[in-house]
Amino acid sequence: MLKERARQLITQFKGEDYLFGLQILDQVGGMAARLGNKALLIGSKSHQEKAINKIIQSLEKNNVSLAGERIVPGAKPNTPREDVYRIETYILHYQPDFLLAIGGGSTIDCVKAADVLAILGAQSPEIEDYFGTGLVSASLQKFAKQLKPFLAIQTSASSAAHLTKYSNVSDPVAGQKKLIVDEALVPDKAVFDYALTASMPADLTIDGALDGISHVLEVFYGIAKDKFDLARDITSTALELILQNTKKAMINPDDLKAREALGLATDLGGYAIMIGGTSGPHLTSFSLVDIASHGRACGIMNPYYTVFFAPAIEKQLQLISEILQRNNLLSGDITGLSGRNLGMAVAHGLVNFSKSIGAPTTLAEIPGFSDQVIEEILRAAKNPQLEMKLKNMPVPLHSSLVDDYMGPILKAAQTGDFSLIKNLD
Repeated sequence: MLKERARQLITQFKGEDYLFGLQILDQVGGMAARLGNKALLIGSKSHQEKAINKIIQSLEKNNVSLAGERIVPGAKPNTPREDVYRIETYILHYQPDFLLAIGGGSTIDCVKAADVLAILGAQSPEIEDYFGTGLVSASLQKFAKQLKPFLAIQTSASSAAHLTKYSNVSDPVAGQKKLIVDEALVPDKAVFDYALTASMPADLTIDGALDGISHVLEVFYGIAKDKFDLARDITSTALELILQNTKKAMINPDDLKAREALGLATDLGGYAIMIGGTSGPHLTSFSLVDIASHGRACGIMNPYYTVFFAPAIEKQLQLISEILQRNNLLSGDITGLSGRNLGMAVAHGLVNFSKSIGAPTTLAEIPGFSDQVIEEILRAAKNPQLEMKLKNMPVPLHSSLVDDYMGPILKAAQTGDFSLIKNLD
């Protein structure tokens, strides 16, 4: 029932532009042929050899050749900016009809950003100039340009980069991640064979599950009234699937039923972030890029921001608390709880889930975390390029309030002490 509802929602979201399910890679060539005859294939041959071979065979059957007759290496974790510039050069040298990436969120995000630079670089060759919202579309319109068509093949149940308008790019030297948000970045076509995720180790399975939870929760917490019912449907379906199937996939990586469930759930996370925006946990995660995975960073922060947002999101918390209780993650009677107290109950339930899958629940558990990192997070939160995350909060913050309110949230997350969190009156 849950899986069928997830499929309905995803089809409603993407229609014929998205091919998803189990054992479907032999259909990639037919979808690719709609975009052109020459593809620049970006991916990791060493990690995905069997999948890439199936894809190439499918391309050949549909008369699609590889630009440069080679496979371009994908991106390293968190999409370092040097990988963006490297892939841009391949696009410029080989001039493919379209781009075809197989990989997780880092590689797909990298190809999105490289596409931008390859097309718009003559006007502005620095990726820094495109961080923010809508800047790519504005430049494309101004200079009468179009991005290369893009077919994204996802391999991990996590970010849903193959379905969305986001490209995260990191600066490894500064230890900071920044974001391009633009409808022009949505891949023209996408494929996700959920069987590919059976190769994901337990750590990546955990990260993906926490990222999926963060997408639906953050969006649901701050959703506009006219989209509330849709967000509730997406969130309830995705959250149940993740809570019920993460441990199953960790215990038995080849459990394709569990893998399919997590793939569907994280795809719904992609749907969520296309109808609303993420906020506090994602903002915090951008400054932890050099010491923690994205999913874990978000997963740690969700309970603490839940307490901060609680007085403004009682309706959402009622639903989440019922789901957590149904999955045996809440103890005690939650009847009659409201405001901060309800937020505390939900926060404890989220912590219980993280503990049940062996995920960290405080920032202090991250190697390399210190008070200095808190200062870096607070400084980054005031950057105008990341202002959208402050505005997306159900309790919006101006940069002038970051120290007074985000500071205590981070201290609470460092120690696990929810009482340190101050609610905005």
